[in-house]
Amino acid sequence: MFFLKKFLTSMILPPGILILIFLFMAVLEKKKKFIRFLAILSALFVYLISIEPVKDLLLYPLEKNYTVTEKLNADAIVILGGGIYSLNSFTEDTSNRLLAGYRVYKKTRLPIIVSGSALEGKTPDSTAMAEMLKELGVESDKIIEESKSKDTAQNARYVSEICKEKNFKRVILITSAYHMERAVKLFKKTGLVILPYPADFKRSNHYNIYSFLPKFGNFSLSSKAIREYIALLVI
Repeated sequence: MFFLKKFLTSMILPPGILILIFLFMAVLEKKKKFIRFLAILSALFVYLISIEPVKDLLLYPLEKNYTVTEKLNADAIVILGGGIYSLNSFTEDTSNRLLAGYRVYKKTRLPIIVSGSALEGKTPDSTAMAEMLKELGVESDKIIEESKSKDTAQNARYVSEICKEKNFKRVILITSAYHMERAVKLFKKTGLVILPYPADFKRSNHYNIYSFLPKFGNFSLSSKAIREYIALLVI
């Protein structure tokens, strides 16, 4: 009964409902074979990127080269924003990055550069992160805000400018593990010495029958992984 409940829920809500719609289109379309084939292919694609094993398969090449390091000999900490909902509400990516940055700060007491602009007229990621760090007890004079960057390339550009002004040469770069490869490549282009410190790993360590049910969370993470691969191609 519990599995049936989970199954029905996963198929009623996106992305499960999309899979059913594509399959329904394939059943109804009997004349145009190409449209029928495209509908079946779309259903299969949405299903695959919505299940845990495929999500992890996509994330593995992005995350496998980075582990949390204890080598924290640097001049500053850099935390990349991953989006916020409001001044006191963060996305999962930003929350995990911010927590990792605070942990590193507690060990090192290094200056922290928080990087990220406002999207759609909202509060800048950097401002929200800075305020949270202050609430956690980080001294204001230890926090440097970079609020102009709208993407990772600009994160690297504007943070490197701050580092040059402050004579920071080695930085501990904190971002999500799936985002780290692209971030490291872009930051290294600026001439900074980068110590990668992945904030959160999205892969699972255990599978069961429920891992093969389509879930929006898996769909979202798979989409992020695919976006990273596309972005890496154009660096």
